Amino acid sequence: MTCPVSPKLDFGGTTPYEDYVHASVLHGLQRQWSDDPREMSFLVITQVMELYFGLLCFEWRQAQKELRADDLRAAVRTLRRSELHMQALNAAWRPIARMTPAEFNSFRDALGEGSGFQSGRYREVEFLLGEKSRSMLVPHRAVPRQHEALEALLDEPSLYDDVLAALHRQGLPIPADVLDRDVSEPYEPNGQVEAVWAEVYRGGSRDLLELGEALTDIAEEFARWRYDHLLATRRSMGAKTGTGGSAGVAWLEKRTRRSVFPELWTARSYV
Repeated sequence: MTCPVSPKLDFGGTTPYEDYVHASVLHGLQRQWSDDPREMSFLVITQVMELYFGLLCFEWRQAQKELRADDLRAAVRTLRRSELHMQALNAAWRPIARMTPAEFNSFRDALGEGSGFQSGRYREVEFLLGEKSRSMLVPHRAVPRQHEALEALLDEPSLYDDVLAALHRQGLPIPADVLDRDVSEPYEPNGQVEAVWAEVYRGGSRDLLELGEALTDIAEEFARWRYDHLLATRRSMGAKTGTGGSAGVAWLEKRTRRSVFPELWTARSYV
């Protein structure tokens, strides 16, 4: 009988786990501004969301590299992985959505003018998905590195721009005005792109079909993110003015009406 091997306990300093994960740094980032214990839940969940925003940006930039190399299968694998991240991100709304108005108000003043729409990483998420807006750079002017990064991203192709360019290189008739458009502007639906996706779904290659479905799953999870945000806000504060002076529910309702990768939804009517 072999004797069980005991785990190594003494590393003569920090543990390899700490060196790799920097857990003590993460757990030292929470600073409550009120005495209400519910604020800690809100703060930690918000920080978790920020980490997921950064992870999504990393994954979608990786997918862009793979699309530019015409490695569609690798891009699909990366996009599928990011969809799982989005599911976990969306689940983070649940504890916040269960707060009553009185519970949220117990620490809301601690937020001051802070609001989620000021998140630089979330702005990267929107820009990478094609939801471009130069006016949304304004809240970030006081943080030069963040502002410069977002300004550069505004002028770069979105994930969907790279998808359409890859479809063009596959021989599909993506119109020139779409390929050569001003990528700093929000993407607008195009009838010819819709026809291309309809053809892919009618009988295109398996790789292109898988690409379309991976993008649709991401679009669906992003729509769910926006809708869950709307419901959590409506439930915790009704139609009051949002934190940071935003229009609150009215602003979020407007955002939920927009779809990313729009032709992937409308093309299904013609298959």
